[in-house]
Amino acid sequence: MYLTRLALDDFRSWQNLLIDVTPGITVLYGANGLGKTNIVEAIEVLATGTSHRAHSTIPLIRAGQHRATIRANVINNDESQTTYEISLAAKGANRARINGGKSVYMRDVVGQIPVVAFAPDDQQLVTQDPSLRRSFINQAGALLNPDYYAMLQQYMQVAKQRVALLKTLQHQDEGFDISTTLQNLEIWTGQFIELGLRLTLARAQIIHQLAEPFTRIYSRLTSGDTSARIIYAPSFEEVQEQTPQESTFQGSYHQETVGSEDITEHDIQSIKANISEHFRRIYAGEVARGQNLIGPHRDDVLIELHGFSAKEYASNGEAWTLALALKMALCEVLEQQLQSEPIIILDDVFAQLDMNRREQIMEFAQQKTQVFITMAALRDLPDGMEAQLIDVERCAQEQIASQHDEMMHLVANMVNHKQEQKQQ
Repeated sequence: MYLTRLALDDFRSWQNLLIDVTPGITVLYGANGLGKTNIVEAIEVLATGTSHRAHSTIPLIRAGQHRATIRANVINNDESQTTYEISLAAKGANRARINGGKSVYMRDVVGQIPVVAFAPDDQQLVTQDPSLRRSFINQAGALLNPDYYAMLQQYMQVAKQRVALLKTLQHQDEGFDISTTLQNLEIWTGQFIELGLRLTLARAQIIHQLAEPFTRIYSRLTSGDTSARIIYAPSFEEVQEQTPQESTFQGSYHQETVGSEDITEHDIQSIKANISEHFRRIYAGEVARGQNLIGPHRDDVLIELHGFSAKEYASNGEAWTLALALKMALCEVLEQQLQSEPIIILDDVFAQLDMNRREQIMEFAQQKTQVFITMAALRDLPDGMEAQLIDVERCAQEQIASQHDEMMHLVANMVNHKQEQKQQ
């Protein structure tokens, strides 16, 4: 699978952009600030519904506009072509179209194009806050599990409703109907547990799929260090207590996984009951803070090296290699599950890497069907690499020229209109 055309309207800095691309390596080059990263970010958003650079839709829409559009022509494994389009709204729902058809939910497009992006700040997956690791697992989930993105969206909506009720309970004015509010809270809590548990089990499955290739790839990158592990740390501790811990959360390589016969319907009901009891215990604290104190929005993925937290003990080089192994592991799992190589994005990574890691990532990338690379100067391009070159400065100049032509056309129309009015 590979892209042949990408079109952007009011996405980030681009009012309009149209580029044709080919399989193999495409290099987008130009000075910083021209919008190179915005171009490859659009591909990431089209594929996963999210960006590692933004936590909401609004930053993705060009300043002063209400909507941004991303369109791409994709050649599938059977050589057929599909056009995917998503429309990002500053207010209201994001929408999508396939082959110019009727408007559908964005979730109907997310996950159709397998994409994995490598960025200079990837080492923060290891060293920074859990939110970055949750973003990674959400993107992986959108690509690996057809139901994941919709499940995540539903969970976030229910979480928002539940928070609103908790905040309502903080201000019980005269005449406040606490009985009805508590009944509503109980209903929303039930939905929160149902969706949160489904999301937790889906994430556990994803980490299980990534665990073995992650350790193996890290070992290869470091010439034999087999100590790297990833461990799922769900906020719903009751899931860990009820399920086979080694197989599900500790990155074991055995076949027993969440969602298999090891987790029975009785287990699920027992877990729900235990989580419900947990919510009853923390009710006062949730009301006081106006927050959901447990749930998948507080999950983490622990990354260990030599039995210690990599966040605390890994050097910068080790952290970068761990992040590299994690992204490469996702590529391998996607290829195995989808029977299609993911599109690879290397966003300004060469300027940040030493020679050894440059060689490692290029050896990996050159084996893929399509790779997009951004860089400030062509001198950063590894020797001997054959690639399609796209001058982003020229694209930006063409955009400015187009804006100028539009403005002149608008002015001309206004002048003509005034002249017509005078003649009348």
